[in-house]
Amino acid sequence: MAEIGVVLVTVRWSDAYLAKLKQQLQPAEIIHAQDAAEIMSALARADVAILSGDLDDRFADAPRLRWIHCDHAGLNKSARPWVLEHGLFVTSSSGRSAPALAEHAFLFMLLFAYRYPMFLEAQRQHRWGFEGQNQLRGLIGKTIGVVGLGNTGREIATRARAMGMRVLGYRRSAEAVPNVDRLYASARGESLDDLLRESDFVVLATPLSDATHHLIGARELALMKSSGVLVNMARGAVVDEAALIDAMRAGRIAGAGLDTFEQEPLAPDSPIWDLPNVLITPHTTPQVPDRTGRSFEMISENIRRYRAGERMLNLLTPDDVYTQGVRRQ
Repeated sequence: MAEIGVVLVTVRWSDAYLAKLKQQLQPAEIIHAQDAAEIMSALARADVAILSGDLDDRFADAPRLRWIHCDHAGLNKSARPWVLEHGLFVTSSSGRSAPALAEHAFLFMLLFAYRYPMFLEAQRQHRWGFEGQNQLRGLIGKTIGVVGLGNTGREIATRARAMGMRVLGYRRSAEAVPNVDRLYASARGESLDDLLRESDFVVLATPLSDATHHLIGARELALMKSSGVLVNMARGAVVDEAALIDAMRAGRIAGAGLDTFEQEPLAPDSPIWDLPNVLITPHTTPQVPDRTGRSFEMISENIRRYRAGERMLNLLTPDDVYTQGVRRQ
């Protein structure tokens, strides 16, 4: 059974939730720290850290540190090889915003299916619609390919099934997933190719790792339908942006809905801004109700599991390591 003696806390929660967290961690000593000096001082003694952001190289030399929780979804900025070499447990709050992220994916898909930018432009010009509007078709009967079937991917699949879509999925594991009509699994040696060929909408919801860096490149975009739409709700580097720019300019796919980018904020002179049939949101999704409460529940369960020696929720694994990102110098 693992003891929790000293905990570094940097999350900026309300006093009420911080009090609940303190209660869950009893009898541990809690050190609230924000500036660099306070954090360095706390790392000399802490065996657990609950962070608002990602870990960095300072944490590599913490003598007692055993478990770090990063209170957000993706761990790619924390997924450094030395983390596993040091035997650290690193967990995240992945899943707390999954329902809203799934809605965001459908925002993009519906905007493309209904060609809403055309209706909005017609409204601004006081025109009664646009030529070709009678040829529009909704999402029902369309095929969606969901790449990554974790928390967000499963929420997307659930909503797609409810809207009458055919659902294809791709993931590492071959374990069946609810609401997926056909699962492609890398564990079975299967590729993305058939999913890309068959899907009207390809939605990316996979974590960023060495295995998924530039998962969608020129070859993959060429496999998609010319009428297909790519939606990226994962991380920017899952897509080779240079290849996407070429594909969009050449009209090889019909559109792209992008919430994440290889470099953020997206540079004002990036050609992505002016690509035809691209919809952009600035890595921003409306929050779910009580997002902090959802984080608290995950952390509370992981406190129990850590003390009990059980496998923790959202635990970083060797498959998640991302060496294309920030490296320790």
